[in-house]
Amino acid sequence: MRKVYLDPESKKNLLENLLKRSPNQYESYAQSVNEIVSNVKNKGDEALFAYTAQFDKAMVSEDNVLVTEEETAEAYRQVPEELLAVIRKALVNIREYHEKQRQYSWFDSRPDGSILGQKVTALRKVGVYVPGGKAAYPSSVLMNVVPAKVAGVEQIIMTTPPGKDGKVNPGTLVAAKEAGVDAVYKAGGAQAIAALAFGTKSIPKVDKIVGPGNIYVALAKKAVYGHVSIDSIAGPSEILVLADDTANPRYVAADLLSQAEHDELASAILVTTSEKLADQVSEEVDRFVQSLSRKEILEKSLDNYGYILIAKDMDEAIETANEIASEHLEIQTREPFQVMTKIRNAGAIFIGEYSSEPLGDYFAGPNHVLPTNGTAKFFSPLSVDDFIKKSSIISYSREALEPIHEDIIRFAESESLTAHANSIKVRFE
Repeated sequence: MRKVYLDPESKKNLLENLLKRSPNQYESYAQSVNEIVSNVKNKGDEALFAYTAQFDKAMVSEDNVLVTEEETAEAYRQVPEELLAVIRKALVNIREYHEKQRQYSWFDSRPDGSILGQKVTALRKVGVYVPGGKAAYPSSVLMNVVPAKVAGVEQIIMTTPPGKDGKVNPGTLVAAKEAGVDAVYKAGGAQAIAALAFGTKSIPKVDKIVGPGNIYVALAKKAVYGHVSIDSIAGPSEILVLADDTANPRYVAADLLSQAEHDELASAILVTTSEKLADQVSEEVDRFVQSLSRKEILEKSLDNYGYILIAKDMDEAIETANEIASEHLEIQTREPFQVMTKIRNAGAIFIGEYSSEPLGDYFAGPNHVLPTNGTAKFFSPLSVDDFIKKSSIISYSREALEPIHEDIIRFAESESLTAHANSIKVRFE
Protein backbone atom coordinates (compact mmCIF):
# COMPACT_ATOMS: atom_id res chain seq x y z
CA MET A 1 0.00 0.00 0.00
CA ARG A 2 1.29 3.47 -0.84
CA LYS A 3 2.19 5.70 2.09
CA VAL A 4 1.22 9.38 1.84
CA TYR A 5 1.89 12.25 4.25
CA LEU A 6 -1.17 14.43 4.49
CA ASP A 7 -1.14 18.01 3.28
CA PRO A 8 -3.69 20.06 1.28
CA GLU A 9 -2.29 18.92 -2.08
CA SER A 10 -2.10 15.20 -1.24
CA LYS A 11 -5.62 15.31 0.20
CA LYS A 12 -6.97 16.99 -2.95
CA ASN A 13 -5.31 14.38 -5.18
CA LEU A 14 -6.65 11.57 -3.03
CA LEU A 15 -10.23 12.78 -3.17
CA GLU A 16 -10.05 13.26 -6.93
CA ASN A 17 -8.72 9.72 -7.37
CA LEU A 18 -11.44 8.21 -5.18
CA LEU A 19 -14.18 10.04 -7.07
CA LYS A 20 -13.10 8.33 -10.30
CA ARG A 21 -14.81 5.22 -8.90
CA SER A 22 -18.26 6.81 -8.91
CA PRO A 23 -20.90 5.33 -11.23
CA ASN A 24 -21.39 8.88 -12.48
CA GLN A 25 -17.98 8.59 -14.16
CA TYR A 26 -19.03 5.66 -16.34
CA GLU A 27 -21.29 7.41 -18.81
CA SER A 28 -19.71 5.38 -21.64
CA TYR A 29 -21.97 2.54 -20.50
CA ALA A 30 -25.06 4.73 -20.37
CA GLN A 31 -26.04 4.43 -24.03
CA SER A 32 -26.18 0.63 -23.98
CA VAL A 33 -28.00 0.67 -20.63
CA ASN A 34 -30.57 3.16 -21.90
CA GLU A 35 -31.14 0.99 -24.96
CA ILE A 36 -31.82 -2.04 -22.77
CA VAL A 37 -34.17 -0.08 -20.54
CA SER A 38 -36.05 1.33 -23.54
CA ASN A 39 -36.44 -2.10 -25.19
CA VAL A 40 -37.81 -3.70 -22.04
CA LYS A 41 -40.16 -0.75 -21.52
CA ASN A 42 -41.55 -1.07 -25.06
CA LYS A 43 -41.35 -4.83 -25.68
CA GLY A 44 -41.76 -6.23 -22.17
CA ASP A 45 -41.16 -9.95 -21.72
CA GLU A 46 -39.90 -10.39 -25.27
CA ALA A 47 -36.92 -8.12 -24.63
CA LEU A 48 -36.45 -9.34 -21.05
CA PHE A 49 -36.15 -12.99 -22.06
CA ALA A 50 -33.93 -12.17 -25.05
CA TYR A 51 -31.48 -10.26 -22.84
CA THR A 52 -31.52 -13.10 -20.28
CA ALA A 53 -30.51 -15.52 -23.03
CA GLN A 54 -27.85 -13.10 -24.31
CA PHE A 55 -26.24 -12.13 -21.01
CA ASP A 56 -26.97 -15.02 -18.64
CA LYS A 57 -27.06 -17.80 -21.26
CA ALA A 58 -30.29 -19.05 -19.68
CA MET A 59 -33.53 -19.90 -21.47
CA VAL A 60 -36.26 -18.20 -19.47
CA SER A 61 -39.87 -17.82 -20.55
CA GLU A 62 -43.24 -16.82 -19.16
CA ASP A 63 -43.61 -20.43 -17.97
CA ASN A 64 -40.49 -20.59 -15.79
CA VAL A 65 -39.46 -17.00 -14.97
CA LEU A 66 -41.16 -17.19 -11.55
CA VAL A 67 -39.33 -19.34 -9.01
CA THR A 68 -41.62 -22.16 -7.88
CA GLU A 69 -42.17 -23.61 -4.42
CA GLU A 70 -40.46 -26.80 -5.63
CA GLU A 71 -37.35 -24.82 -6.60
CA THR A 72 -37.29 -23.17 -3.19
CA ALA A 73 -37.67 -26.54 -1.46
CA GLU A 74 -34.75 -27.85 -3.52
CA ALA A 75 -32.67 -24.85 -2.42
CA TYR A 76 -33.35 -25.71 1.24
CA ARG A 77 -32.00 -29.21 0.62
CA GLN A 78 -28.82 -27.75 -0.87
CA VAL A 79 -28.03 -25.19 1.83
CA PRO A 80 -26.13 -26.62 4.85
CA GLU A 81 -28.07 -26.65 8.11
CA GLU A 82 -25.28 -24.67 9.78
CA LEU A 83 -25.65 -21.80 7.27
CA LEU A 84 -29.44 -21.83 7.63
CA ALA A 85 -29.05 -21.51 11.40
CA VAL A 86 -26.72 -18.53 10.98
CA ILE A 87 -29.14 -16.86 8.54
CA ARG A 88 -31.94 -17.22 11.09
CA LYS A 89 -29.81 -15.79 13.92
CA ALA A 90 -28.80 -12.83 11.75
CA LEU A 91 -32.44 -12.26 10.81
CA VAL A 92 -33.38 -11.84 14.47
CA ASN A 93 -30.66 -9.22 14.99
CA ILE A 94 -31.49 -7.33 11.80
CA ARG A 95 -35.22 -7.33 12.54
CA GLU A 96 -34.80 -6.16 16.13
CA TYR A 97 -32.53 -3.29 15.06
CA HIS A 98 -34.87 -2.07 12.32
CA GLU A 99 -37.99 -2.33 14.47
CA LYS A 100 -36.54 0.54 16.53
CA GLN A 101 -36.67 2.72 13.38
CA ARG A 102 -40.44 2.49 12.94
CA GLN A 103 -42.31 5.74 12.55
CA TYR A 104 -45.95 6.31 13.35
CA SER A 105 -48.66 8.72 12.26
CA TRP A 106 -49.35 11.61 14.61
CA PHE A 107 -52.12 14.20 15.01
CA ASP A 108 -52.14 17.44 16.99
CA SER A 109 -55.63 18.66 17.91
CA ARG A 110 -55.91 22.25 19.10
CA PRO A 111 -58.65 24.04 21.13
CA ASP A 112 -59.59 26.23 18.14
CA GLY A 113 -60.78 23.18 16.19
CA SER A 114 -57.74 22.79 13.93
CA ILE A 115 -55.98 19.46 13.48
CA LEU A 116 -52.48 19.11 12.05
CA GLY A 117 -50.67 15.85 11.62
CA GLN A 118 -48.65 13.41 9.58
CA LYS A 119 -49.89 10.14 8.14
CA VAL A 120 -47.24 7.45 7.66
CA THR A 121 -47.96 4.88 4.95
CA ALA A 122 -45.82 1.96 3.85
CA LEU A 123 -45.06 1.62 0.14
CA ARG A 124 -47.38 -0.88 -1.54
CA LYS A 125 -44.94 -2.79 -3.75
CA VAL A 126 -41.11 -2.87 -3.66
CA GLY A 127 -38.59 -4.56 -5.94
CA VAL A 128 -35.37 -5.97 -4.51
CA TYR A 129 -32.51 -6.65 -6.91
CA VAL A 130 -30.00 -9.32 -5.85
CA PRO A 131 -26.83 -10.13 -7.82
CA GLY A 132 -26.34 -13.71 -9.00
CA GLY A 133 -23.58 -16.00 -10.16
CA LYS A 134 -20.31 -15.74 -8.25
CA ALA A 135 -21.53 -12.52 -6.60
CA ALA A 136 -24.39 -14.17 -4.71
CA TYR A 137 -24.88 -12.54 -1.33
CA PRO A 138 -27.66 -13.94 0.92
CA SER A 139 -26.72 -11.29 3.47
CA SER A 140 -27.82 -8.55 1.04
CA VAL A 141 -31.19 -10.26 0.68
CA LEU A 142 -31.73 -9.96 4.43
CA MET A 143 -30.54 -6.35 4.59
CA ASN A 144 -32.82 -5.17 1.77
CA VAL A 145 -35.91 -7.18 2.64
CA VAL A 146 -36.12 -6.91 6.45
CA PRO A 147 -36.56 -3.11 6.67
CA ALA A 148 -39.26 -3.32 4.00
CA LYS A 149 -41.08 -6.01 5.99
CA VAL A 150 -40.76 -4.03 9.22
CA ALA A 151 -42.11 -0.93 7.45
CA GLY A 152 -45.19 -2.91 6.39
CA VAL A 153 -44.66 -3.10 2.61
CA GLU A 154 -47.54 -5.15 1.17
CA GLN A 155 -45.62 -6.98 -1.56
CA ILE A 156 -41.88 -7.55 -1.97
CA ILE A 157 -40.75 -8.71 -5.41
CA MET A 158 -37.20 -9.98 -5.93
CA THR A 159 -35.28 -10.37 -9.17
CA THR A 160 -31.97 -12.18 -9.50
CA PRO A 161 -30.10 -13.51 -12.55
CA PRO A 162 -30.28 -17.28 -13.11
CA GLY A 163 -27.31 -19.50 -13.88
CA LYS A 164 -26.89 -21.13 -17.28
CA ASP A 165 -29.01 -24.01 -15.97
CA GLY A 166 -31.90 -21.62 -15.36
CA LYS A 167 -31.65 -21.98 -11.58
CA VAL A 168 -31.17 -19.38 -8.86
CA ASN A 169 -28.41 -19.56 -6.26
CA PRO A 170 -29.73 -21.75 -3.38
CA GLY A 171 -28.43 -19.42 -0.64
CA THR A 172 -30.23 -16.48 -2.25
CA LEU A 173 -33.52 -18.40 -2.45
CA VAL A 174 -33.34 -19.61 1.15
CA ALA A 175 -32.53 -16.10 2.42
CA ALA A 176 -35.46 -14.71 0.40
CA LYS A 177 -37.88 -17.24 1.86
CA GLU A 178 -36.65 -16.69 5.42
CA ALA A 179 -36.85 -12.90 5.09
CA GLY A 180 -40.38 -12.97 3.67
CA VAL A 181 -40.07 -12.20 -0.06
CA ASP A 182 -43.41 -12.72 -1.84
CA ALA A 183 -42.12 -13.66 -5.31
CA VAL A 184 -38.71 -14.30 -6.90
CA TYR A 185 -38.14 -13.83 -10.65
CA LYS A 186 -35.23 -15.05 -12.76
CA ALA A 187 -34.02 -11.78 -14.25
CA GLY A 188 -30.81 -9.83 -13.86
CA GLY A 189 -28.91 -6.79 -15.04
CA ALA A 190 -30.33 -3.59 -16.48
CA GLN A 191 -33.19 -5.58 -18.03
CA ALA A 192 -34.44 -6.66 -14.58
CA ILE A 193 -34.37 -3.06 -13.31
CA ALA A 194 -36.39 -1.96 -16.35
CA ALA A 195 -38.91 -4.77 -15.83
CA LEU A 196 -39.44 -3.73 -12.21
CA ALA A 197 -39.71 -0.04 -13.15
CA PHE A 198 -42.22 -0.39 -16.00
CA GLY A 199 -43.70 -3.85 -15.51
CA THR A 200 -44.02 -6.65 -18.05
CA LYS A 201 -46.61 -9.38 -18.52
CA SER A 202 -44.60 -11.59 -16.14
CA ILE A 203 -43.06 -9.13 -13.71
CA PRO A 204 -45.20 -6.54 -11.90
CA LYS A 205 -44.32 -2.85 -11.76
CA VAL A 206 -43.11 -1.71 -8.35
CA ASP A 207 -43.00 1.63 -6.53
CA LYS A 208 -39.37 1.47 -5.48
CA ILE A 209 -36.25 -0.55 -6.41
CA VAL A 210 -33.50 -1.34 -3.91
CA GLY A 211 -30.46 -3.59 -3.93
CA PRO A 212 -26.83 -3.73 -5.12
CA GLY A 213 -25.51 -4.57 -8.57
CA ASN A 214 -22.80 -3.94 -11.15
CA ILE A 215 -22.33 -0.77 -13.18
CA TYR A 216 -25.17 -1.74 -15.57
CA VAL A 217 -27.57 -2.17 -12.67
CA ALA A 218 -26.44 1.11 -11.09
CA LEU A 219 -26.91 3.07 -14.33
CA ALA A 220 -30.26 1.38 -15.02
CA LYS A 221 -31.50 2.48 -11.59
CA LYS A 222 -30.34 6.00 -12.45
CA ALA A 223 -32.21 5.80 -15.78
CA VAL A 224 -35.55 4.74 -14.26
CA TYR A 225 -35.43 7.11 -11.30
CA GLY A 226 -38.53 9.28 -11.45
CA HIS A 227 -40.66 6.51 -12.91
CA VAL A 228 -40.00 4.73 -9.62
CA SER A 229 -38.02 5.57 -6.51
CA ILE A 230 -34.63 3.96 -5.87
CA ASP A 231 -32.46 3.51 -2.80
CA SER A 232 -29.22 4.92 -4.25
CA ILE A 233 -26.74 4.61 -7.10
CA ALA A 234 -24.11 2.63 -5.24
CA GLY A 235 -20.43 2.70 -6.08
CA PRO A 236 -17.68 0.22 -5.20
CA SER A 237 -17.14 -0.76 -1.57
CA GLU A 238 -14.78 1.16 0.70
CA ILE A 239 -13.32 1.13 4.19
CA LEU A 240 -11.40 3.70 6.18
CA VAL A 241 -9.63 2.76 9.42
CA LEU A 242 -8.81 5.62 11.79
CA ALA A 243 -6.03 4.47 14.13
CA ASP A 244 -3.33 5.66 16.49
CA ASP A 245 -0.30 3.94 18.05
CA THR A 246 -2.51 1.76 20.27
CA ALA A 247 -4.05 -0.12 17.33
CA ASN A 248 -3.21 -3.73 16.56
CA PRO A 249 -1.56 -3.68 13.10
CA ARG A 250 -2.68 -7.23 12.33
CA TYR A 251 -6.32 -6.39 13.01
CA VAL A 252 -6.10 -3.19 10.95
CA ALA A 253 -4.54 -4.99 7.98
CA ALA A 254 -7.15 -7.76 8.08
CA ASP A 255 -9.97 -5.23 8.17
CA LEU A 256 -8.61 -3.22 5.26
CA LEU A 257 -8.46 -6.37 3.14
CA SER A 258 -12.01 -7.35 4.09
CA GLN A 259 -13.26 -4.65 1.72
CA ALA A 260 -10.45 -4.63 -0.82
CA GLU A 261 -11.42 -8.17 -1.84
CA HIS A 262 -14.83 -7.04 -3.15
CA ASP A 263 -13.51 -5.84 -6.51
CA GLU A 264 -10.68 -4.02 -8.23
CA LEU A 265 -12.34 -0.63 -7.64
CA ALA A 266 -12.79 -1.14 -3.89
CA SER A 267 -10.99 1.34 -1.66
CA ALA A 268 -9.08 0.56 1.55
CA ILE A 269 -7.56 3.46 3.49
CA LEU A 270 -5.72 3.71 6.79
CA VAL A 271 -5.48 7.17 8.36
CA THR A 272 -3.09 7.16 11.29
CA THR A 273 -1.01 9.44 13.49
CA SER A 274 1.64 6.72 13.93
CA GLU A 275 4.32 6.14 11.31
CA LYS A 276 5.34 2.96 13.14
CA LEU A 277 1.79 1.59 12.83
CA ALA A 278 1.74 2.59 9.15
CA ASP A 279 4.83 0.48 8.44
CA GLN A 280 3.56 -2.46 10.50
CA VAL A 281 0.17 -2.46 8.75
CA SER A 282 1.83 -2.34 5.33
CA GLU A 283 3.91 -5.42 6.22
CA GLU A 284 0.88 -7.29 7.56
CA VAL A 285 -1.13 -6.48 4.44
CA ASP A 286 1.60 -7.92 2.21
CA ARG A 287 1.69 -11.11 4.28
CA PHE A 288 -2.09 -11.57 4.29
CA VAL A 289 -2.44 -10.99 0.54
CA GLN A 290 -0.15 -13.92 -0.25
CA SER A 291 -2.41 -16.36 1.60
CA LEU A 292 -5.91 -15.09 0.72
CA SER A 293 -8.02 -16.62 -2.06
CA ARG A 294 -8.74 -13.41 -3.97
CA LYS A 295 -5.10 -12.38 -4.24
CA GLU A 296 -5.34 -10.93 -7.76
CA ILE A 297 -8.33 -8.73 -6.92
CA LEU A 298 -6.72 -7.63 -3.65
CA GLU A 299 -3.50 -6.60 -5.37
CA LYS A 300 -5.28 -4.57 -8.06
CA SER A 301 -7.59 -2.92 -5.53
CA LEU A 302 -4.69 -1.92 -3.28
CA ASP A 303 -2.58 -0.73 -6.23
CA ASN A 304 -5.41 1.48 -7.48
CA TYR A 305 -7.16 2.69 -4.32
CA GLY A 306 -5.22 1.49 -1.29
CA TYR A 307 -3.66 4.21 0.87
CA ILE A 308 -1.89 4.64 4.19
CA LEU A 309 -2.27 8.30 5.13
CA ILE A 310 -0.10 9.77 7.88
CA ALA A 311 -1.58 12.72 9.76
CA LYS A 312 0.34 15.08 12.05
CA ASP A 313 -2.29 14.68 14.81
CA MET A 314 -5.70 13.15 15.51
CA ASP A 315 -7.56 16.35 14.58
CA GLU A 316 -6.10 16.19 11.05
CA ALA A 317 -6.87 12.48 10.86
CA ILE A 318 -10.50 13.08 11.84
CA GLU A 319 -10.81 15.99 9.39
CA THR A 320 -9.52 13.73 6.61
CA ALA A 321 -11.97 10.98 7.53
CA ASN A 322 -14.83 13.48 7.38
CA GLU A 323 -13.66 14.70 3.96
CA ILE A 324 -13.48 11.18 2.54
CA ALA A 325 -16.87 10.26 4.10
CA SER A 326 -16.26 6.55 3.81
CA GLU A 327 -18.92 3.85 3.51
CA HIS A 328 -17.37 1.95 6.45
CA LEU A 329 -15.34 3.73 9.13
CA GLU A 330 -13.49 1.85 11.86
CA ILE A 331 -12.08 3.68 14.88
CA GLN A 332 -9.19 1.91 16.58
CA THR A 333 -7.75 4.56 18.87
CA ARG A 334 -6.97 5.14 22.54
CA GLU A 335 -10.35 6.84 23.13
CA PRO A 336 -12.59 5.63 20.27
CA PHE A 337 -15.89 6.96 21.62
CA GLN A 338 -14.43 10.45 21.99
CA VAL A 339 -13.21 10.28 18.39
CA MET A 340 -16.65 9.03 17.27
CA THR A 341 -18.31 12.22 18.57
CA LYS A 342 -16.22 14.23 16.07
CA ILE A 343 -17.15 12.11 13.05
CA ARG A 344 -19.73 13.82 10.85
CA ASN A 345 -19.57 11.76 7.68
CA ALA A 346 -19.62 7.95 7.53
CA GLY A 347 -22.07 5.30 6.42
CA ALA A 348 -21.43 3.01 9.39
CA ILE A 349 -19.05 3.57 12.32
CA PHE A 350 -17.34 0.60 13.98
CA ILE A 351 -15.89 1.44 17.40
CA GLY A 352 -13.08 -0.51 19.02
CA GLU A 353 -10.73 -3.25 17.86
CA TYR A 354 -13.32 -6.05 18.13
CA SER A 355 -15.94 -4.25 16.02
CA SER A 356 -14.59 -5.29 12.65
CA GLU A 357 -16.47 -4.42 9.46
CA PRO A 358 -17.74 -7.96 8.65
CA LEU A 359 -19.65 -7.89 11.97
CA GLY A 360 -21.84 -5.22 10.37
CA ASP A 361 -21.99 -6.95 7.01
CA TYR A 362 -23.52 -10.10 8.37
CA PHE A 363 -24.73 -10.18 11.91
CA ALA A 364 -24.91 -7.19 14.26
CA GLY A 365 -28.22 -5.82 12.93
CA PRO A 366 -27.59 -2.36 11.42
CA ASN A 367 -28.01 -2.26 7.66
CA HIS A 368 -25.01 -2.91 5.43
CA VAL A 369 -26.51 -1.01 2.47
CA LEU A 370 -24.56 2.22 2.91
CA PRO A 371 -23.73 5.44 1.04
CA THR A 372 -20.50 5.30 -1.01
CA ASN A 373 -18.18 7.67 -2.87
CA GLY A 374 -18.46 10.51 -0.39
CA THR A 375 -22.27 10.51 -0.40
CA ALA A 376 -22.25 9.78 3.35
CA LYS A 377 -22.02 13.58 3.60
CA PHE A 378 -25.73 13.71 2.75
CA PHE A 379 -27.12 10.14 2.54
CA SER A 380 -27.91 7.57 5.24
CA PRO A 381 -27.90 3.75 5.43
CA LEU A 382 -30.90 1.89 4.06
CA SER A 383 -33.59 1.87 6.74
CA VAL A 384 -37.29 1.50 7.45
CA ASP A 385 -37.62 5.16 6.38
CA ASP A 386 -36.84 4.11 2.80
CA PHE A 387 -40.01 2.05 2.63
CA ILE A 388 -42.54 4.54 3.92
CA LYS A 389 -43.97 7.82 2.72
CA LYS A 390 -45.57 10.63 4.66
CA SER A 391 -48.69 12.69 4.00
CA SER A 392 -49.39 15.97 5.76
CA ILE A 393 -52.79 16.27 7.47
CA ILE A 394 -54.58 19.64 7.69
CA SER A 395 -58.08 20.15 9.09
CA TYR A 396 -59.47 23.58 10.07
CA SER A 397 -62.93 24.54 11.30
CA ARG A 398 -64.53 27.89 10.33
CA GLU A 399 -63.70 29.14 13.81
CA ALA A 400 -60.04 28.24 13.36
CA LEU A 401 -59.78 29.76 9.86
CA GLU A 402 -61.60 33.04 10.50
CA PRO A 403 -58.94 34.83 12.60
CA ILE A 404 -56.22 34.15 10.00
CA HIS A 405 -58.09 34.23 6.70
CA GLU A 406 -57.16 37.82 5.88
CA ASP A 407 -53.47 37.02 6.44
CA ILE A 408 -53.69 34.21 3.89
CA ILE A 409 -55.49 36.46 1.39
CA ARG A 410 -52.82 39.13 1.81
CA PHE A 411 -50.00 36.59 1.29
CA ALA A 412 -51.63 35.17 -1.86
CA GLU A 413 -52.30 38.61 -3.35
CA SER A 414 -48.65 39.58 -2.74
CA GLU A 415 -47.74 36.76 -5.14
CA SER A 416 -50.44 37.84 -7.64
CA LEU A 417 -52.27 34.53 -7.13
CA THR A 418 -55.79 35.92 -6.98
CA ALA A 419 -57.47 32.52 -7.33
CA HIS A 420 -55.63 31.40 -4.22
CA ALA A 421 -56.89 34.47 -2.38
CA ASN A 422 -60.42 33.95 -3.72
CA SER A 423 -60.50 30.38 -2.44
CA ILE A 424 -60.21 31.74 1.08
CA LYS A 425 -62.29 34.88 0.49
CA VAL A 426 -65.46 33.09 -0.67
CA ARG A 427 -65.78 31.30 2.67
CA PHE A 428 -66.32 34.60 4.49
CA GLU A 429 -68.49 36.58 2.08
